[in-house]
Amino acid sequence: MRSRVIWDLCWAWYRALPEAQQTRIARMGFGHFLSVRPFHVDVPYLEALRKRWEEDYKAFIMPWRHMIPTLEDVAYLTGLPVQGEPIVGQERSDYYDDIVELLGPEFVAGRRRPIRSILLGSLSEAVGLRGRRRGPLETLEEFYTGVRGALDLGDKSEERSVRIFIAYLFGQLFFVTQSSQMNCKFVLLLRDLAQAGRYAWGAAMLGHLFSLLPNSSRRSQSTGGFTPFLQIWGYTRFPMGCGVQAEGRQTMVPLMARWEVAPDPRVMDRRAEDVRAALDHYPYDQVVWTPYAGKADASHPAVAAGRPLFDRHLLLLCLGTCEVLYLELVVRTLGWHQPAMEVPSLGKEGHSHRRFFAEDRDWSEEHESTVACWRDGGDQVLR
Repeated sequence: MRSRVIWDLCWAWYRALPEAQQTRIARMGFGHFLSVRPFHVDVPYLEALRKRWEEDYKAFIMPWRHMIPTLEDVAYLTGLPVQGEPIVGQERSDYYDDIVELLGPEFVAGRRRPIRSILLGSLSEAVGLRGRRRGPLETLEEFYTGVRGALDLGDKSEERSVRIFIAYLFGQLFFVTQSSQMNCKFVLLLRDLAQAGRYAWGAAMLGHLFSLLPNSSRRSQSTGGFTPFLQIWGYTRFPMGCGVQAEGRQTMVPLMARWEVAPDPRVMDRRAEDVRAALDHYPYDQVVWTPYAGKADASHPAVAAGRPLFDRHLLLLCLGTCEVLYLELVVRTLGWHQPAMEVPSLGKEGHSHRRFFAEDRDWSEEHESTVACWRDGGDQVLR
């Protein structure tokens, strides 16, 4: 299994942007996360974890019961907003005119209609960063220096430059798929950059990850979804990966920033089968059920705003994706007693549509009742 996440360039590109553009991106809810230094993706660990995903349960089946990444994990680990407007809107049968308006005519030059996706490489190429990859012996600071020298925004407006970067961030990090192209449906979310700052990006990221876990758990040779989050979630709950916590960053949100994960020659050749075996025998009494209690900055904006949702039954919306968060299965992560739960009694409410459509779709209408439930704060999970 290969991870398709390309984080180094997102990090360096953001740092190289003019301060005014960085400020706009931060106001959209991405600034805290983009302060996190990229780290090595622990593919064997992720593969072993994904093999335990059970689609009917929407949970990882561990020897010590179910475990599920929650909105609390998203807020504390990434600093992304989990409270706000749900990610619903339109999907079109052809995005030609939208791409010309929002990103620029160069992205459709020489292409036939309908246009439904664009190459991710074309986004970096548009700002002079074509083919930029961090070398195996290159430090992050050296890589950033090279990116800063190569970045060429030309005569693009501030809004267009921001949209190109965020579109790349979506396609290479938060909403990664198993393709080198990005579905243009995400570009429509960037029409109004001020409105984009009111979206629950963290909840959409989690729903998108849930929707891709079934494919990644079976025969796929690459993996979609925001795998760095899943990796650090696992390290936080049952530490056995190749990451270490850096001194002096123990309570700062996003808590992903406290982890340093570098390629380790002692584990580079380990197999997913070995990690799965280690998980099978992981000591039950060392599982960390409530990792944030009294140990993290609860006043961080993403945490403080999201806290009312941490104990609520919700559906996670990301355009055509509607994924169930079965919090009832992991109330122990809230510090409560965990009763036995029959999963069939929870129902199957979610769905994911990843195909292109012949006609325009308006997900705000199709998900009307779910959107209303989200805005009402969901349903209380019983103690």
